[in-house]
Amino acid sequence: MIETIAYFCCVVAFAGFGYKLIQARHTQPLRRMWFLSGFGMCIAGGIMLLTPAMENAVGIEEPIGSLLNLAADLLKIGAMAFAVAFAHSLKLGESKRIGWHAMLSWTVVAAEIALFFLSGSYRVGEHTAAGPGRLGWFVAYNVLFLVYGLISLLTFSVVFARFARHAAPGPLRTGLWLLVGGGVAALGWTFWDVDDIYILATTGAVDAGEDTLSSILAALSVGLAGAGATLSVWGPALATPFRLLGTYRTYRRIEPLWTAMREAVPGIALDPGPGMPGGVEFALYRRVIEIRDGHLALRPYFDPDVPPVAEAEARRAKIPEARVPATIEAAALAAALVASEAGRRFAPDDVPATYLDEPDIATEAAWLVEVTHAWRRSTVVGRIRDRARETLAA
Repeated sequence: MIETIAYFCCVVAFAGFGYKLIQARHTQPLRRMWFLSGFGMCIAGGIMLLTPAMENAVGIEEPIGSLLNLAADLLKIGAMAFAVAFAHSLKLGESKRIGWHAMLSWTVVAAEIALFFLSGSYRVGEHTAAGPGRLGWFVAYNVLFLVYGLISLLTFSVVFARFARHAAPGPLRTGLWLLVGGGVAALGWTFWDVDDIYILATTGAVDAGEDTLSSILAALSVGLAGAGATLSVWGPALATPFRLLGTYRTYRRIEPLWTAMREAVPGIALDPGPGMPGGVEFALYRRVIEIRDGHLALRPYFDPDVPPVAEAEARRAKIPEARVPATIEAAALAAALVASEAGRRFAPDDVPATYLDEPDIATEAAWLVEVTHAWRRSTVVGRIRDRARETLAA
């Protein structure tokens, strides 16, 4: 089952990285995108070569079986080399040469091929064993792979973590952190070879395929890296349901304030009919505008003495500083509604509006959520409301 999931992740990664390369050829440096796509395709190919489906397709008789393992390991080395190359291309710029790591990668590839053939390794069922008297060469082959992988993937993860920490919140930052997650998973996958080296050194043979945990880490690495690299393709579609859910939540959270305003000033709202014509985003837009219209209609009833009193009350109640402005707004509005009900005006009808200065709907909706929270829960607002009633009744 795990091998099937890993295989599926690899197929998806092949498609995703390939599509990303085609999509980005006009907007991103081609060399950089080849590095990124090479990383995903090589690591996916390395895993696919060791899946049961692939082994059943090509057979594991000698020399095919041992060469299959060599090809898989070389693809994994290629994946690590491409990952570091991509990271350095972002860090140093597109025109800079990759330098030392490219030389190191080619050296490791040549050394691995030499060590593999010197070890005389061969397949025995589901295991790979060293040739007679050649165990040291095979151990060196696996140790070199482990050391190179840890150096490369640690470099990749550190570079992208630095980029992610300094990136602005949004799809880019999310994609970078997904790439970091893929690098960390690949680090775990590579480090898991430590037990293989121990088993090889003590028994002379090692599993030819990936064990369960290794397959999980490999699939996770490919999945996270593919998701991070192709976030611009699927991210907006995936984010839409969450955005709509957040919009609906905001729509419902400001409902108590909207209901109070509509009861005080019935003319601010038109009956939209059943459901939400135009969708939830348009419904939120209507609700925000109607609250604003109610605020404007009530402006003659706002008592200029309430805001300073509400501020003093809020500070005495030790309300967090960030919530003080919304508490003042809610208290002033509560007092204005009481005054409107009693017909007590504090200013002429044409008093200039002092509402928010043309904010966007998202900003104003977030502000109204804070005001509604204070409206419903703040004891300060309740005291100001009660005081306004007592004053008007006197």
